[in-house]
Amino acid sequence: MSARASAEHRRAAVLGSPIAHSLSPELHRAAYATLGLTEWRYDRFEVDGAALPGFVDGLGPEWAGLSLTMPLKRAAIPLLDRVGESARAVEAVNTLVFDPDAGRIGENTDVPGLVAALAERGVHRVPTAAVLGGGATAASALAALARICEGEVVTHVRGAHRVAEVLALGERLGVEVRPEPWERAADSLHLPLVVSTTPAGAGDFLAEAVPGAPGTLFDVLYEPWPTRLAAAWAARGGAVLGGLDLLVHQAVLQVEMMTGRSPAPLAAMRAAGERALAGRDA
Repeated sequence: MSARASAEHRRAAVLGSPIAHSLSPELHRAAYATLGLTEWRYDRFEVDGAALPGFVDGLGPEWAGLSLTMPLKRAAIPLLDRVGESARAVEAVNTLVFDPDAGRIGENTDVPGLVAALAERGVHRVPTAAVLGGGATAASALAALARICEGEVVTHVRGAHRVAEVLALGERLGVEVRPEPWERAADSLHLPLVVSTTPAGAGDFLAEAVPGAPGTLFDVLYEPWPTRLAAAWAARGGAVLGGLDLLVHQAVLQVEMMTGRSPAPLAAMRAAGERALAGRDA
């Protein structure tokens, strides 16, 4: 473990706006407890894009890193000394690590987190896939599929500007992308892997269109859960991954980057997330 990671009274946090709903504190704190990092703190702060530069500049040497959620994933890039390959590819940073030698390092753990979550469920390679939605998480999904999808990726997005964005991203990633209208998303539900990155409620209309014996659905929402689409998919015998799967796997990578300790305790972090969600439901 590095001297940076072994220092006492280390700090990390998740930033975003809104941020009160974030499960990241529960996951990271569970990791610290399991790893015996009793002097580590992990908090959440409401920070928007305009306030981000001042917040980061004001942090002291005790800070190890930050988790970044919307709307900060692109706003953070100009503040960095180095940007990792995955983050550069999707132009989105969800992890900021403070290194005493290299400075501010930006990474994207959503991309490898998606890959790891699918691998945990036995999905290592697929011949083709679909992505529903066109935002930052959809970009991460496309970058993840660049690693595991052998053929084309069908994308269903709203708006001509989104079509241009996914085509440009596909070209950068070396992925064959076929944009289709959002209204025809049901046509892609028969594919072996469907990744839904839409906001709550946006994919509900697809629940009635789930085919018999579907493949794998990765619905990146974790609250409310299950979504109507996920529930219909599971009822028809398909494999379903949810937002907690992504959140835990990307957080595992964040903990390892910020603390220098590996492997991070996946099971303990997942259990903490499940308890937190159960408490909200209650």
